[in-house]
Amino acid sequence: MTNEIRPPFPPFTEETARQKVRLAQDAWNTRDAERVALAYTPDSLWRNRHEFLQGHAAIVAFLQRKWERELDYRLVKQLWSFGDDRIAVRFFYEWHDAKGNWHRSHGNELWEFDASGLMRRREASINDTDIEESERLLRDDAAPREWDEAWWDEPRPRRSTNPL
Repeated sequence: MTNEIRPPFPPFTEETARQKVRLAQDAWNTRDAERVALAYTPDSLWRNRHEFLQGHAAIVAFLQRKWERELDYRLVKQLWSFGDDRIAVRFFYEWHDAKGNWHRSHGNELWEFDASGLMRRREASINDTDIEESERLLRDDAAPREWDEAWWDEPRPRRSTNPL
């Protein structure tokens, strides 16, 4: 599989923007860094939290490190807004560390696409909270296909992993 084209293509409608979000959610939930990287241009620019990345090799290395640390990762994304070649999403994901401590990470992403449907820019702002295993919302082998609006109110921070 190559990353020469990746439908749906801009300009986005609400339907095609939702499809793009669903495809991204499904790909990220595979935790396959090589597969995920195929959705990005070869020179794609990323900001993920405090890290700045460019290109497939950097994206793959970043995702491999991420999923070595964030075990049993489960993600859900929701379309927030869209424009001609841009999409904004909100998301949360749950994971545990090697010690068995559970975490919920939530935030927003801004995506910009080229004409072939590949993402040329991704900017992610993410916050983390510690949760108890009993507080998990994403429990099955695959993240839910649809966002439950109640979840946005549910994942409220209890303890920050990055105290001010």
